[in-house]
Amino acid sequence: MSWVANVMISVDMADSANVEALSEWLRTEAPRRGQPEVRGVGFLKLLTDAGTNQWGGWKQPECEVWAGTLNHADLDALRQRVSEVPWCEPNLVQLLVMDQEQEFFRTWMIRGGKLRQFAPSEPDEEDEGFYRNR
Repeated sequence: MSWVANVMISVDMADSANVEALSEWLRTEAPRRGQPEVRGVGFLKLLTDAGTNQWGGWKQPECEVWAGTLNHADLDALRQRVSEVPWCEPNLVQLLVMDQEQEFFRTWMIRGGKLRQFAPSEPDEEDEGFYRNR
């Protein structure tokens, strides 16, 4: 049985090595939800590599986007780890997480030296824009 979380992180190109280290931490050291003695939940893959860019359009992206599907990830530990990374450009870091059984990504950004959630915990279905874009 699995518990899947979809994760994306967008960073400045100067932070490539930091995301590679984060990915290795996810692969080898990240704790599993409910099983802290078990380590490793998956890894991140660069989607915006110049040679294998997966994005549409004629130009290359001006940021790096990494993504992965994590299994049984302790998402609190992931957010803690992201907040502790010595980012070169912390204000450009965007962490998007959609846990299993959630219907949209939650967005986290570093502001004032802290990782803060910027997308709501739940969508506001009373917002008229919610239905207009469906």
